[in-house]
Amino acid sequence: MHYTGENLRHFALPLGGLGTGTVALAGNGALRQWQLHNIGNHEGHVPDSFFAIRLSQIEPPLDEIRLLQGPPLDPSDTPLVTDDVVPTGERRLHEVIRPIGPTKVTATYPQAHVDYATDLPIEISLDVFNPLVPSDAAASSQPVVGFTFTLHNPGGIAIHGKLATALQNSVGWDGVTPVDGVTCSLYGGNTNRTRRGAGWTSLVLENTTLPLDHPGSGQLVLATDSDAFTHPQWSRPDELVAFLNGPVHQASGASAPGTTWNGGLAVPFNLRPGETAKVRFLIAWHFPNRYVDFNQFGPHPEYGHTRFWLGNAYTRRTPDAVAAADHFIEHWSELETLTTAWTEAFEESSLPGEAGARLAALAADVRSPTVFQTADGDVLGFEGVLGASTAMWGGRYGGSCPLNCTHVWNYEQTLSRLFPALEQNMRDTEYDVMQAPEGYIPHRVRAPLYVKQLWDVVIGGPEEPALDGMLGAVLKTYREVLQGAGLDWLGRRWPQVVRLLDHIHGKWLRDGVLRGIQPSTHDIDLCGVNSFMGTLWLAALRAAEEMALLLGEDAKEYRSLFDTGSTAYDELLFTGEYYRQVLDPDETRDFQWGDGCLADQLIGQWWAHQLDLGYLLPEDHVRTALRNVVRHNLRTGFRDFDHPYRVFADGDDTGLLMCTWPHGGRPDIPTRYCDEVWTGSEYQVAAHCLYEGLTDEGLSILQGLWTRYDGTRRNPFNPIECGDHYIRNAAGWSVLEALTGYRHNAITKTITFAPLPLARSGNTWQFPFTTNTGWATTTHDGTTLTITCKAGHLDLRTITIDGTTYSIDAPIHPGKPLVIATT
Repeated sequence: MHYTGENLRHFALPLGGLGTGTVALAGNGALRQWQLHNIGNHEGHVPDSFFAIRLSQIEPPLDEIRLLQGPPLDPSDTPLVTDDVVPTGERRLHEVIRPIGPTKVTATYPQAHVDYATDLPIEISLDVFNPLVPSDAAASSQPVVGFTFTLHNPGGIAIHGKLATALQNSVGWDGVTPVDGVTCSLYGGNTNRTRRGAGWTSLVLENTTLPLDHPGSGQLVLATDSDAFTHPQWSRPDELVAFLNGPVHQASGASAPGTTWNGGLAVPFNLRPGETAKVRFLIAWHFPNRYVDFNQFGPHPEYGHTRFWLGNAYTRRTPDAVAAADHFIEHWSELETLTTAWTEAFEESSLPGEAGARLAALAADVRSPTVFQTADGDVLGFEGVLGASTAMWGGRYGGSCPLNCTHVWNYEQTLSRLFPALEQNMRDTEYDVMQAPEGYIPHRVRAPLYVKQLWDVVIGGPEEPALDGMLGAVLKTYREVLQGAGLDWLGRRWPQVVRLLDHIHGKWLRDGVLRGIQPSTHDIDLCGVNSFMGTLWLAALRAAEEMALLLGEDAKEYRSLFDTGSTAYDELLFTGEYYRQVLDPDETRDFQWGDGCLADQLIGQWWAHQLDLGYLLPEDHVRTALRNVVRHNLRTGFRDFDHPYRVFADGDDTGLLMCTWPHGGRPDIPTRYCDEVWTGSEYQVAAHCLYEGLTDEGLSILQGLWTRYDGTRRNPFNPIECGDHYIRNAAGWSVLEALTGYRHNAITKTITFAPLPLARSGNTWQFPFTTNTGWATTTHDGTTLTITCKAGHLDLRTITIDGTTYSIDAPIHPGKPLVIATT
C-alpha cells in the first residue's frame, strides 16, 4: 500500500523477528519505538540513531548535509494511541541536521520502500525488511533489520559524498528509563569497536563490565557492505557532522558512568551522470536475559531473591549480535528474496481492494513484543503491549495481561497458520502445565512454567477460569491436529481433552445447555443461557466427535450432546432476528445483555467454519442473526456517542459495537465493553459474514476497520485494545481463508479452494496459502491451476477446486510448480 501526507502521521512499521523485539520505521523515515530490550514500550527512544547524507558537487558548488528523515507531523490527538508521538530527541536532531524533505512510503509487512523528496540533485530511496518465511520459525526469528539505500544521479554533473548511519550503544539500558542524549543512569562502561572483513565494516557496541546475567547485558552491531569510514565513539550529533566534513579526533576508552557512546559509519560514493549506487546497512542485536519482570495475575508468593530467568530462543541460535549479523549477511539475498516473494504474493493477489496488504500486516501481531519464546522454546504471549490504552490500570510499559490468556487467544489464528509448531507448543503448555487435576484449565499461565499455577485461586480478568477459554482449548486442539500435529500427538492429548470436557459437562451442563456463572473474555461472569458460550460448546462437541473418530474412540455421546444442545439453544434464544441471552429470574442482570444483540453471539460458528464442522444451529437462522448483527451494531459516526470507558472509534469512524439493544431493554449495568469497538471481534464477524456469503456486510466491517487504521489517526500495523499490538486482532487471518475458500487438512493431506466472486478477477484468481510444511501461491487462469511452492514443501495428496478433486502424485517443492488442467 502507498502512504503519503496525512497517512504517514501514525505509520510505524515494526521490524524484528519472532520474539526478538522490534524497532519501527516511522512514516518520515525515522527509527522509533525501540523495543529490543525484552520489554514492550511504544515510547522507547534511543537518541542519535539515524541515517544522513553529505552531498557535494564541484560546479556549481554544492556541499550539503541532510538528515534522511522527512519533517515530523504534528500529533493527531487520537485517543489511546501514541504512534504519532515524535520523540524529543528526534526533534532536537532536526535542529542540528536539516531534514531532507517529505517522504512517500510503500509498504507491505514486513517490507517498506521509502522515497525521499528533496531539492538536492540526487534521487534517494530506502528499502527495509526483516526476514519472514512462513513455516520456518528460525528464519523468521532473526534479530536484525536490513536497510538498502539506492542513490541515483539524474543530472548531467557528477556528484559525490558520504552516506552515513549512526546508532547509540544502548547496552545496559532497560528499554524504559529516559535517555537524554548519551546520558542515562543505566549507562557507563560502554565501548564501541571497529570490525572489518569480507567487504563489510562493522561497529560492535557492547559493555563488557556488565555481569553476564545483567538484564541489560548484550550486544549491538551496526554494519555496512563497504569499506567505510568509522567514527566509533562520539557524543553529540554535531560531532558526526564534523566527521562527515573530514577527519576528527577519535575518542577511546569506556564511557563514563551515566553515559554511553554513539557510533557512526560513513560510506563514500561517486556518481557520474546517470549512475546509480546501492549501499546496504544492518542493525543486529542480542539481549539474552529476559526475566519475569512483569506483574502476573493471581497470588504474589514470596520466592526470596530469585529473579526467574526465562531467556530468549533467538539468542540460543547465535552466540552474539556479531554472529547474528554474519549469518544474516551470508543469507541476505536469499532471505530478501523469500520475504519479497511473501509480500508480492499479497500485493499481486486477486484479493479485493486493499485486502492483500491489510492481511499481510496481521503477521506483525505475532512478531511484536506481545509474543516471545523462552530459551527452552516455550511460546508465551501477553494480550498486548502496555501503552496509552492501559495507563489507567496497568501502566504504559511491558506486557499486557500475562500470559497465554486462553479466552483472548481464542480469536488468534495467524500464528497457527504461519508457524503451526509454535502454536502447538501453546497447547502443550495448556495440557502439561496449566490443566488442573480436576480437568479445568485456568485462563492464564504463570512464568516460569515450573512455579505453582493458578489452581483454586482468584485469577483476574475474570476471577475464575474462563469457560470460553476452556472451550477454545478443545477447538484449538483439533485445529492443531488438522494443521499437522499428528494423530500420535492427539492420542497423547486425548485423555486430557476428555477430562476437560467432563469437567465442563459436570459443572455447567443442564438440560442440554450451559447454565450458571460462566466466566468470559469480557472480564465478567456471564449468566443464563447465551449463544456466545453456547456456540463454542457446540463447536467443541463437534470437534471432540471428530477427534474421537480419528482415534477410533466412541463418539456417540458427543454427537448426542451436540444434537440436544443445538435444538435447545435455537429454541431458547433465537428471536427470529438474532440470538439473545435468557436469564433465570434469580440471576443478576448486572453485566449481562439479555435482549441485546451481541457482536460475538455466533463465535462458535466462526470456529466451526474454519474447522469444517458444519452448522451448529439452523443455517437460515445463523445467516439471519449475522445479518442483523451488522445491521444493528455497525455504527458510522461517533461524535454524539457516549464512551463510558475506552475509545477505539470516535469522530467520523465506522466500527462494530460489541453489543446494542435495538429494541430497548439495556440493563442499568450492561455487559462490560458493550460500547467499545474491538478489531478482533470485527475480523471475526467479518470473516463469518464472508463464510455465509454476506459479502456486503463483511466488507462494510472491514472497510470501517481499515479506514480507522489508515495511518491518519491510527497505525495500520498496531491494533489497539487492552494495549498495543493486541493479539485478538490476529483473528483476521480467517478473513483470508473465508475470501479464498481455503482449507488444509494435514491428516488427509488435502487442500481446498473455493474463492468468493470478489476474490476473483473474472475466471482468474491468485493468492498465497500456508500449510504446516511450507507456503505457496495458487494461480488459476480459467483453465489451469498452478501451485508454486515458495518455501519448504507441500505434502499433499489431493486438491479440491470449486468442488472438483484432483490427485497429486508427489510433494511439491520450490522451483517445480504443479500445473493442473481444470477444464
